[in-house]
Amino acid sequence: MKRILAIVGLACMLASCSKVGQKFDQSNAGSPGTATTANSGSSTGASTTTSGTTTSADATGGEAVEKPSPSAAQLAALEGGQEVKWDQQGMSWTLPAGWKKQTVETKTFLWTTSGGAKDLGSLIVSISPMAEDFPTDISLKAFYTGAVDRKKNGEVEDVRWLEIDGVKGVAFREAMPEGETNARRLQWLTYRKFAGQSQMVNIMLATAGRSFEQRQDAFYGILYSTKLVH
Repeated sequence: MKRILAIVGLACMLASCSKVGQKFDQSNAGSPGTATTANSGSSTGASTTTSGTTTSADATGGEAVEKPSPSAAQLAALEGGQEVKWDQQGMSWTLPAGWKKQTVETKTFLWTTSGGAKDLGSLIVSISPMAEDFPTDISLKAFYTGAVDRKKNGEVEDVRWLEIDGVKGVAFREAMPEGETNARRLQWLTYRKFAGQSQMVNIMLATAGRSFEQRQDAFYGILYSTKLVH
């Protein structure tokens, strides 16, 4: 039964991501300007260290869990920025200057770049309460396996276990989409205990495919700046 619940949880997460992605695509449709160069396969945004983390074999199968080690470019992308807080969920991030609040609700958090850019960049965070007996380790492993399968299919460029602020999760970066204005995402999925509740935390940083590489350092900097009560 627990394995069935985990699969259901994964399906719900994917459905939620799809809806957010569709909404993002619609908001960027018809944006002016020519396409930027296609994905070069560079690992610039994925600078991490793999030292000093102990993990549950149930979730990771003994695989290494990395911790953020921001590059100089990623740190520079946040210089002069602002700390934004989601007090309802005990979370915060550092965002570059010029980002604007769009939606802050109990389970949804959305900030975007200013409207002057060709394609908006977005920080999208969603919280999904889970039953107390929900098998989080099994579900987290399913997220990882699903991302690995997507990488084999060419849909994802990078997937790894990533611990942020003491919380272990699955991070992956999507490949360049077929349509240059379609959304391309950097995503981190995890579970935590907060306010007596078991929660799935889904953090996405997204923009149109043609603009992803120019925002990649800022996206990683934002993700690595995540603070969350757990």
